[in-house]
Amino acid sequence: MIHFNSNIFFQTKGAYIIGGSIRDLLLDRIPTDYDIAVMGNPKKFAEKIAKNISGRLVKMGKPGQMIIRVVSNDNIFDITSLNGSFIEDDLKKRDFTINAMAYDLSSGEIIDCLGGLRDLADKKVRMVSADVFKKDPIRLIRAYRIAACLNFQIESQTASVISTYAKLIQNSAGERIRGEIFKLLGTSKSYHYLSQMDDAGLLTAIFPDLDRLKECLQNSHHIYDVFEHTMKAYQHLETILNDPAKILPNTSIQIRQYLDEEKTVLLKYAILLHDIGKPWTKTTDNRGKIHFYGHSRKSADLAQKISQKLKFSNREKRFIDFIIRKHLNPLFLFTAMQNKTLTHKGVTRFFIKCGDNTPALLLHTIADIMAKRDKPNQTNKAFIWFVKEMIRNFFYDFKCKIKEPPLITGRDLIHEFGLIPSPLFKTILNLVQEEKLTNTIKSRSEALALVRDYLYSK
Repeated sequence: MIHFNSNIFFQTKGAYIIGGSIRDLLLDRIPTDYDIAVMGNPKKFAEKIAKNISGRLVKMGKPGQMIIRVVSNDNIFDITSLNGSFIEDDLKKRDFTINAMAYDLSSGEIIDCLGGLRDLADKKVRMVSADVFKKDPIRLIRAYRIAACLNFQIESQTASVISTYAKLIQNSAGERIRGEIFKLLGTSKSYHYLSQMDDAGLLTAIFPDLDRLKECLQNSHHIYDVFEHTMKAYQHLETILNDPAKILPNTSIQIRQYLDEEKTVLLKYAILLHDIGKPWTKTTDNRGKIHFYGHSRKSADLAQKISQKLKFSNREKRFIDFIIRKHLNPLFLFTAMQNKTLTHKGVTRFFIKCGDNTPALLLHTIADIMAKRDKPNQTNKAFIWFVKEMIRNFFYDFKCKIKEPPLITGRDLIHEFGLIPSPLFKTILNLVQEEKLTNTIKSRSEALALVRDYLYSK
């Protein structure tokens, strides 16, 4: 039985709540968005709802496809005219059976002419008809996104039709693809559904660069081709993000506080594309050894183009580019440690350069290393230990020091040295901060002496 807030909804003949909100209510999930179809002009119905909830009206859509949106602090209501003479006609034009149910606001009955209730009970995502994907190819991704959000399975015939029409996704607008992909990646079991998307040919239809990774063999450090490695890295990363305490017990609280929904999604997206430059940079030396020199740079460049096409924000693009472009840098630090050339100053400079992205990059690195083989060898174990120590040092040492007040400020540069504000200020203050964070200097007098030496040496 579905119960609605009587202060919002009221009995109206010819008005129906339809789609995902009915599905969610039947699953005991509380929707925030409601789709309502009414016979005739939807404006009057929208005005009644707006009055009841002190909401505001927004007109959307094209002529003949007008949507009246009512927005309140808690909910969004999209009211449209009935798409057909009867509610059943409207439901038959929707995407999946579990989204093709309606609640009659007049009689209080659920209308289910396509078996949505049965599929809801069976936890299946089933297409309304084979034409739904041709009418709107974004539904190809939406099937998996809904399944991932609800922990459902794609019905077999639906999966077969998706495979047939997978290439149609390339006709969809980039921002719509991005929206569906991000919602899918935001779930805790997205690896399972990405794998199914790959089986259907949909994943590589969205990201053609991934197709080149298949059967691209690697060197002796890897037992998988680049595509298998990528998917395993993704799986390891998702496992870490779901429960950091299992692998990072000493910093799991800090990591949970650090991670938000956006970082989690962008990290998953970045690891999916982190090696797409490898086929372009693969070489074999005269001893038969395979190399991928410059692959992180090439991967970042290719990912940048994909992100541009999918209409990512500049902030999102910068984060993704940073993770992919710098994903080998922790390995360089580890190599320096093995060669006994890594210094405290070198680690601190790494933290300064990476800034707030440091934990994200290091989490990526752990997953990347874990995906090289079924069980880590001694070198990989040592590397994972090293990265975990880097994460601990970042949170327990560097982050504490960075919060301390600076030894000197721009005002000191003006009063003590007679400098005029310029880009030089930033250079000097960064130098002082770096020396402080590496414990080279500890007092204001030492900071002023450092600046004096710097200025006199120029």
